[in-house]
Amino acid sequence: MSDPIPYARPAPGSQPPLDSPAYRSTQSRAPLLAPIRAPHTLTEASSPRLTPMHYPVQADMSVHNGKAAMGERMIVAGRVLDEAGRPVANSMVEVWQANAAGRYHHVRDDHDAPLDPNFEGHARIFTDAEGRYRFTTIRPGAYPWRNHHNAWRPVHIHFGLFGQGFAQRMITQMYFPGDPLLPLDPIFNTTADEEARQRLVARFDLEVTEPEWALGYRFDITLRGPAATPFEDMSAQGGDHH
Repeated sequence: MSDPIPYARPAPGSQPPLDSPAYRSTQSRAPLLAPIRAPHTLTEASSPRLTPMHYPVQADMSVHNGKAAMGERMIVAGRVLDEAGRPVANSMVEVWQANAAGRYHHVRDDHDAPLDPNFEGHARIFTDAEGRYRFTTIRPGAYPWRNHHNAWRPVHIHFGLFGQGFAQRMITQMYFPGDPLLPLDPIFNTTADEEARQRLVARFDLEVTEPEWALGYRFDITLRGPAATPFEDMSAQGGDHH
């Protein structure tokens, strides 16, 4: 049966452009020619099987090998929805981030900040029947990124959402309320629309917080339509872990 609700395009300015001069690396990654549409193969659209059986859930980044990571423990929870507000069930969500000192557990990260042996900085969860997800982590730190003089990335967590196969993937970043670096960040500001930018900012939620253990933040994600969360893969900005 066809979808009774037609697909509505994102609102103008609500998604980042292909090339943003202030975000310097987009100049070398943005396409120079018009895209050529190529149909997906069945394998690209339907495989591999993204299930917890094949991709084990890892929902707690705050502990590694039985030892607690350094930093402020926190819980992030939310829902993945389509443009009509319907839950997107069984979606695989990958998460990655810097540690509390602002350094990634990655060979290419040479930031002069300590690595935490008890924090690897990545997780994998699946949405339930109501589109809900939840994971535990450590609040990441800000870090310099050499985009321009005295450039620092705001505190953020990366999200990668999968559909039925690897060809259906969308990437975005979650930011934190009140971060003084947000107005200065070229990546955050590639999204021109203020309301769309605010959809990238999580909100503190006392209902998610667990007493005497961890603060809680809520970050709901809408996949498409006028209220869509801004996504990097719609602007060909994927592939940069920053």
